[in-house]
Amino acid sequence: MTDIFLGLGSNVDREQSIQHAVNELERHFGRLKISPTFESEAIGFNGDNFYNLVVQANTDLPLPEVMQIYREIEDQCGRDRTGPKFGPRTLDIDLLVFGELVCHSPLELPRDEILENAFVLWPLSLLAPSKLHPITRTSYAQLWQEYDNQQNLWQISTPWDT
Repeated sequence: MTDIFLGLGSNVDREQSIQHAVNELERHFGRLKISPTFESEAIGFNGDNFYNLVVQANTDLPLPEVMQIYREIEDQCGRDRTGPKFGPRTLDIDLLVFGELVCHSPLELPRDEILENAFVLWPLSLLAPSKLHPITRTSYAQLWQEYDNQQNLWQISTPWDT
């Protein structure tokens, strides 16, 4: 079994989109571990606030099949892939970590966003504080403690909190 971590974000129909994603990910991967949810201001464009969280699952599926699953879930929520990189999203699912895999193709793993964005690192550090980043070999809790990028986000209560 491979431990995977996925970042979920939405600023369009946030509750409905995130709840759908959680339900579908559980249908495909079984019981999930879910981080607290954070609300944050949009970065890179003017838009509604985002909800962001991280989920952990276990899978025997190969990487391409995992990618296909989460892209289909994004599509089910009306994800528009033709818009600008920084823009409104019904649902954005990013595979952050796939076991200990380090690669650049078919996607970059682990994702750079782990070290760059508070809305990824903070929930990840709460979900898996002692887990080590596959490249830095530093725990997510320590990475969060050392994080110094200023981003405005706050923890919220949501229907999918477990």
